[in-house]
Amino acid sequence: MSRLFRKKKINTIVAEGGDEVHGGTGLHRVLNVRDLTFLGIAAVIGAGIFSTIGSAAFHGGPGVSLLFVITAITCGFSALCYAEFASRVPVSGSAYTYAYVSFGELVAWIIGWALILEYAIGNIVVAISWSSYFNNLLQGLNIHLPYWLTTNLTTANEAVAAVKAELAKGVAMTTDMQSIIDGYNAAPVLGSSKLFLNLPAFLIVAFITALAYIGMKESKKSANAMVIFKIAVIIFVIIMGFFYVNTDNWNPFMPNGFTGVLQGVSAVFYAYIGFDAISTTAEECKDPQRDLPKGMINALVICTILYILIALVLTGMVNYSELKVDDPLAYVFDKLGLKWIGYIISISAVVATTSVLLVFQLGQPRIWMTMSRDGLLPKRFSKVHPKYKTPAFATIITGFLVGIPAMFLPSSIMTDLTSIGTLFAFVLVCLGVLLLPKLQAAGTQGKFKLPYINGQFILPILVAAFVFLFRERVAASVTNLFHENHQEVLFLIFIIIAVVIAALTFIRKYSLIPVLGALSCLYLMIEIPVNSWLWFFVWMGIGLVIYFFYGYRKSKLANEQG
Repeated sequence: MSRLFRKKKINTIVAEGGDEVHGGTGLHRVLNVRDLTFLGIAAVIGAGIFSTIGSAAFHGGPGVSLLFVITAITCGFSALCYAEFASRVPVSGSAYTYAYVSFGELVAWIIGWALILEYAIGNIVVAISWSSYFNNLLQGLNIHLPYWLTTNLTTANEAVAAVKAELAKGVAMTTDMQSIIDGYNAAPVLGSSKLFLNLPAFLIVAFITALAYIGMKESKKSANAMVIFKIAVIIFVIIMGFFYVNTDNWNPFMPNGFTGVLQGVSAVFYAYIGFDAISTTAEECKDPQRDLPKGMINALVICTILYILIALVLTGMVNYSELKVDDPLAYVFDKLGLKWIGYIISISAVVATTSVLLVFQLGQPRIWMTMSRDGLLPKRFSKVHPKYKTPAFATIITGFLVGIPAMFLPSSIMTDLTSIGTLFAFVLVCLGVLLLPKLQAAGTQGKFKLPYINGQFILPILVAAFVFLFRERVAASVTNLFHENHQEVLFLIFIIIAVVIAALTFIRKYSLIPVLGALSCLYLMIEIPVNSWLWFFVWMGIGLVIYFFYGYRKSKLANEQG
């Protein structure tokens, strides 16, 4: 059993991350605080602000702005814990490496496998979203790609079914409805099925993969340029939209109560999942122990302010009930007769999602590279290109892993799956910080120190207050335990975990920030639909099979320890 939880020492990890250890084939150190901040913004300001914010606002009304605050605070706790780790363990690998230091190899593998959900599978959603924005932009320019080249079979079938259902109700055929029917009928037949593939999604992944392959310096220049453009557009939209806000639309502020606000958890949290991608670039930072914490926190603060302002402007310009559309920002300005602003937003949406793709395509290969160095993946994943100084093989594999599914799969369940994988990583990073003080003797003292706030009395009081505020839900869940849906069972499990952690904090005087971070992320996790949890467990099961058949035997640490 002890072999499953063997840990790496901090000074060993730091030494292994150096260029000299890898025969001069380490990564280029080209990133400073500004670059890291821009990479964080590039990852966070994307599909969330241009698409999923509409769905969240539809459920939560203007109160969705509170959900952005809650999520930002949750991510803030996690960001501080990431910053502590990034300062102490300034190498690539993100939460995977941090778990290896604090929890041991098995948990590190589980985290690394979960991060594939965040980066690779999450990027499938972003690529599909990019294709939609790009296609809308082309149509605005009167350029029409064949319908069968812009979507997948599942989405096409659903679209046709929706049109037929409307026609069955007696609704008159519209131009858009007719184009869906015509496009479906014109699709080529392959075997017994129609052929549909999302070609733009594949092509943008191929382009971004090539950019990530040729170097961090080129990637950071592209990301910085895209960030400057999209922030300028977002600020412009906020200022313009402010003049069209009708404060009556903010009443009621939470039309479906706090429950309605929480329905947007996945959509809102999905907007934030990229900030931890900064930590995967540690080996390409000029001064990672100083710059990584600053970059993470700067990006989180800037993005939160922009998200809250956008949410308030959107729900002030039109009634929240109108915002369940794919492109809410463009929609509200089109409705006000400002179609030219809609075109600018469409261009910005394409740029924004491109930058998200870039950051995630940079992050995933670097995690695989680190896992490969530890022997948990084949050696080829840690191979660094002699000229471009990038994890070449891992970058190409990531491109295929994202590009091929993006052509054929719908994005629906992947958003929730990605959020679960990310929150899971956040929980373990927050809890892992509690073990770091015991590791200081290992020899690495970072330049960022998480402030210690004694949670001995504060956390039990907060947990007690939470149970009191949700007492009716707790009572109903306990009374109807065997008749409740799985969501309420998850809620009860969270309550039990929170009480246990509160008791441990009282006894052991744990630091408040990491404990609050872990509990906040756990709470957001239980609000994600149960169906996504089932798929998450299936994914974790596949990962464990791979670990025990390969990683457990090939582990570098296992061979060193005999």
